[in-house]
Formats: sequence, structure tokens, C-alpha cells
Amino acid sequence: MKVGCVKEIKTKEFRVGLTPDSVKDYVSNGHEVILEKGLGLGTGFTDEEYLEAGGKLVDTAAQVWETVDMMVKVKEPLPEEYPLMKEGLILYTFLHLAADQPQTDALLERKVKGVAYETLIDHTGGTPLLSPMSQIAGRLSTQKGAEFLEKINGGRGVLLSGVPGTPRAKVVIIGGGDVGTGACKIAVGMGANVTVLDINIKRLNYLDDIFGTQINTLVSTAANIEKEMATADLVVGAVYLPGKAAPKIIKREYFKKMRPGSVFVDVAVDQGGCSETTRVTYHDDPVFVEEGVVHYCVANMPGAVPATGTIALNSVTLNYGLQIANKGLEQACKDNPYIYSAINTYDGKLTCKAVAESFEGYEYTDIKTLF
Repeated sequence: MKVGCVKEIKTKEFRVGLTPDSVKDYVSNGHEVILEKGLGLGTGFTDEEYLEAGGKLVDTAAQVWETVDMMVKVKEPLPEEYPLMKEGLILYTFLHLAADQPQTDALLERKVKGVAYETLIDHTGGTPLLSPMSQIAGRLSTQKGAEFLEKINGGRGVLLSGVPGTPRAKVVIIGGGDVGTGACKIAVGMGANVTVLDINIKRLNYLDDIFGTQINTLVSTAANIEKEMATADLVVGAVYLPGKAAPKIIKREYFKKMRPGSVFVDVAVDQGGCSETTRVTYHDDPVFVEEGVVHYCVANMPGAVPATGTIALNSVTLNYGLQIANKGLEQACKDNPYIYSAINTYDGKLTCKAVAESFEGYEYTDIKTLF
């Protein structure tokens, strides 16, 4: 199979879909890997390293798109890339279709086989291709929250840990999955007063076992969210429902009760955000203020640490990618049925039920009926 990778064109996105080591693995499995020149420079990988791994370099992204059978990326294709997608292409990347109807339409119209990292569910019920990025985004959320709490960055001027004789900052984390756990680890490590809310009592038990008396846990209800946010210095939105648009569980009125200069970080922004006030921002202009609260809503947070992010992502996507390339998408699914869950679009059909339910008038087709 001809496998390709191009530079990401999303604003300030420096991660790359394939490392030189991953290219080497694809090549050793008999595949031809075609790469855009300079694709890894933002992550620290040189063209020479890709050549040594057996990759073939071409001058433009368009040359890669038109040649390959399978495109391995990090982020979803942007409108400029839609015309480059050919019928039957396997697109292996994060898609986040539930928050992106134009992209959904483009993949369906061009009959792309859209294989989404974020919806692949494994035997544990987890999302193994999403998990490393969730962990990074979670840890960054506290880090960025602490940064924008600084007065010089528009915040209240609060230090998360406090110092002797002052109160510690209060961090409220809504969602106790991979993102929330990552946020919690950093918040606890920085000495904050931490509360985690989740709808799953078993998850709260797990977090209580890990962190003990270092955190408070609450069941995530509208009343508890509103009450905890009112006294929070930093709120992290860490809500995720696989494939679905994030529910708007944080209401605008909740922010009105917070102190001016408090900070809200919405890690759910990739799936549309979990707040009524959320809108997408980028690394070069990451914040805005609503109801006096600083909002950080960058849709590709791990892009801030591309060296870590690229290696972490490749560590989990390579194995599944090789299965698809070695056997073809259809046979790979038959041999490993968990891959079915990653297919969001196929031959003009919408094959992810959660995405179909996010839009009006879209028909869901069970992928297992198509091959």
C-alpha cells in the first residue's frame, strides 16, 4: 500500500502523523511511504531522518494526497484539503466529525474511508488512540490555567499553590476520565485545592483511591457544578462522550457567579465544547473573556508540545495503522473487529451512529453491512 503523511496546516499545529521510526516500520512491512518535504521540522525530525527510514519525499502536499492509498495525519482535514481527497482514500487521523458538519459532508461527498482515532473502542471499552492526547491535554489544562490566572495574562493574580499564610487556589475539574485525571495530577502536584466531578461513581472511587485526601470528589449534577464553580479560581471542562458532540453542561449563568479573572479551560472544545460560552481559539490567540472569566478554548492543545505529542500519538496509532495497511481496511476489521468502531465514513455512508445523531437529517449505516 502507498502510505502518506503531510504537514499539518491547522494554525500552530506542529505535530506530525508519522515519525521516522514509524516510517521505517511501514517500509519494513513492504509499504511505500510518501512524505511532504519538511513535514517533521516543527517536531524536530529532519528530512534526512525520513529518507534514512526509507521514506520518499515530494515537494508538495498535493503530490502526496494524489498518490497515496492511505493518509496518516494528526488533525482533521481543513477546507483547503477537501478537494485533495480522492474517492476510496483511507484517511487515518483525528476527525471529530460531531463538531464539524462541513468536514462530514466533504468526507461523504468524496467517498473517503474516514478512520477516526477518537472513536476506536478497544476490548476494555477505552479509547486507546485518543488516550495519550487526552492525558497531554489534561496536564496542559492545569498548566495553562495557572498561566492565565496570572494578572499579566488577564487573570485574578492567583498562585495555584498559594504560600504559607494564603489560601490555595481552588481547581474544579468536570469529568474524571483521562483528561480530568491528567488535570488532577498536575493540580495536586502544584498544591492546589482540587475538586473532581463525574457522573460515574466508580470513576470517583478510582480517583479517591489514587489521590486520597488530596482531592474532593462529587457527583456531577447541575447543582454541584454551579455551586463549585462559584468559588473556583480555575475550572477545567473535561467532558467526553466518544464520537458525540460534547453536552453543554456548563451554563452561561454559572460564570456570572465566578470572580472576575477566574479561568475556564475547555478541553472538550474539539467536540464542540462543554460550555454555552465556548468558541474555538488557537495557540496564537488562545483566550477570550466571557462574563468576566478568561476562557482558554484551544482545539489542539497537545500541539503546544509537538515532540511529546507526536511520539505519544505514534506509540498507539502505529499498530492499528499497520494492520490496516498490511491487510486493507476491510480485512483488518474482520481480523480485529475493534477497528470497525473507528470507521466514521465509508463509500459515502455515515457509519458512526454518534456522529449521525449529532446532525439533523443524516442517516446512519452500520459499517458491518457494507463489507
